[in-house]
Amino acid sequence: MPSPLIKAKARLILAHGAGAACDSPFMNTLAGALAGHHIEVQRFNFPYMQRSIELGSKRPPDKMVLLQRHFMEQISMVKPDLPLFIGGKSMGGRVASMLNLPDTLRVNAIFAFGYPFHPPGKDQWRTEHFTRLSMPLHILQGERDPFGKRTELSELSWPNVSMHWLTAADHDFKPTKSSGLQQRQLISAAAAYCSEVIDEILLASQ
Repeated sequence: MPSPLIKAKARLILAHGAGAACDSPFMNTLAGALAGHHIEVQRFNFPYMQRSIELGSKRPPDKMVLLQRHFMEQISMVKPDLPLFIGGKSMGGRVASMLNLPDTLRVNAIFAFGYPFHPPGKDQWRTEHFTRLSMPLHILQGERDPFGKRTELSELSWPNVSMHWLTAADHDFKPTKSSGLQQRQLISAAAAYCSEVIDEILLASQ
């Protein structure tokens, strides 16, 4: 963890995936790894997830328009004291990438940790909006993610989308045993890459 005397270099509003809350083991590990790179992480639960927690029963995600509205509310409440980035795990990253962000909010880029390109085994792609992105979208994807494998995406590209592949990882960045890697290592690698991109963006804006 960074020293409390060192000011954060940026703030990342990080949304959870469809099936696990903002304090899931994955989200906790990722937030901790990002904090180690002096990135202040702000997490939140979408309303459907909060209701699920309160009622003790699983609920499906709200419609996209409601998810987008709640994400925008989170952005609007943030103080303008740090460079701002947004993103999320799986569905959370997709929601972030679909926001219609005004220039006044000064969001620098979007990070998607395991983008759900399509439902596993189905040819229903969720990339139509990629051609309309107004800012960079950086996707950190496991090579064997069933929501979008490297072999499926190797010949695809979009002007404002950058892909960073995590070796032998699945949708939750869990690697194969034969790789000799651990999930925590891959999450840390994703956080390090995120930090490098933020550094490049901040340097270019000086």
